[in-house]
Amino acid sequence: MRPRRHSAPSLRLRLLAGTLVWVAITLAGTGWFLSGLFQQHVTEQLYATLEIQLSQLAGATRANPEGDISISTQLNDPRLQRPYSGLYWQIDQVRNDEQPARPALLRSRSLWDSVLSVPQDLPPNGALHRHQTTGPDNQPLLLLERLIYPAEAPQQGLRLMVAADASLVTEPIQKFNGILGFALATLGLGLLVATVMQVMIGLRPLNQLRQSLQAIHEGKTRRVEEQYPREIQPLVDDFNSVLGQNTRVVEQARTHAGNLAHALKTPLTILSNAAARPDDTLPALVSEQVATARRQIDHHLARARAAAAVNVPGMRTEVRPTLASLVRVMHRLNPDKAIEASISHATTDPLFRGEKQDLQEMVGNLLENAWKWGQSKINITIESGEEHFTIVIDDDGPGLPEELREIVLSRGARADETVPGSGLGLAIVSDLANLYHGALTLDNSPLGGLRASLTLPTTAVHSG
Repeated sequence: MRPRRHSAPSLRLRLLAGTLVWVAITLAGTGWFLSGLFQQHVTEQLYATLEIQLSQLAGATRANPEGDISISTQLNDPRLQRPYSGLYWQIDQVRNDEQPARPALLRSRSLWDSVLSVPQDLPPNGALHRHQTTGPDNQPLLLLERLIYPAEAPQQGLRLMVAADASLVTEPIQKFNGILGFALATLGLGLLVATVMQVMIGLRPLNQLRQSLQAIHEGKTRRVEEQYPREIQPLVDDFNSVLGQNTRVVEQARTHAGNLAHALKTPLTILSNAAARPDDTLPALVSEQVATARRQIDHHLARARAAAAVNVPGMRTEVRPTLASLVRVMHRLNPDKAIEASISHATTDPLFRGEKQDLQEMVGNLLENAWKWGQSKINITIESGEEHFTIVIDDDGPGLPEELREIVLSRGARADETVPGSGLGLAIVSDLANLYHGALTLDNSPLGGLRASLTLPTTAVHSG
């Protein structure tokens, strides 16, 4: 039973949650900032009004040489005449060396029988001080005070105070906060709707892509035909490329299977006929036909493996170490031949963009052919390029006439029937090279024998 895979969180849910959290934080911060800004504005506006009242009170305060304090004119705000109206003033006489302090020396009619209480600490002469205190019926008040010394009685200090109900600040702030909260909630709701719509519209191409993939799965189509936004289109193109590659691999596999079946049909027919009429040549015939069948199987398996690995991403094989390993193998397999083999390369070593076993198959066949025909010397040269590299193998054998070079690249053809071999070696190399979009060419060698040049794709080069 296959283990059940846990699905990752929904992309739609992630986008919605992330956006909504950020919107909520932004709206809350905006509300807190605007509320604080409005509170500061209302408070400063109230204190500015109290300062005007305090200046009027100071201008109306009179003192005679005997020390009597009076108000020459009444302040113009009618709330000062209405008891407990929420706006008050009061004058205290501060203590000096000759007289004790006289609190509530004068006060507004609005205070009625109450007085304003303030801290005992006196402000500097002429400076404004702000306080929060309580008034009639423990009414919270904002108070502004100033200490003055009248010119008529400079020895006598007066503490002038003006206070207003704190509700003049708190009530507008509460109303503003209610309006602000409603506005931000409406804005948040609008942003929520916009976010949901944006996520739904933004993810619609993914839903369309899922439907297209479902159509491919059901066999209704073979590729994704629709055009998608440029952020998704590269993924669609790569997916179509993979689908095309899979289709080609399947077609090549079917072709190889058909070719292999056709190639094995003749040996099996010969064996069947020989089995029906046994004679003394049957063992030799069986061995020959089995060898032929084995060569055909090896050939088609190599082609099928290469066809499947041609476009596999990330395939890379070091060339020079592979060549060195194959040369050592050839020395061990042919101990009776004194062949001097050398490998030369440029300052950079290429990397084969393909499977190591295929590279060994191709180069191994070329080296086997060179060892078979070479007399004493084989030169192997690696030539690097930007997109391809070439392995050049020269031997000092008898060479190969030009009219036979195309023949030996055909499947099963042999230039010399007297020398053991399958006749498939160079054909396998040519087929595999073509599958990798490379090539095998045969030419005359400077050593006097045959030159085989194998060109293959490279993925990168690195310093040697």
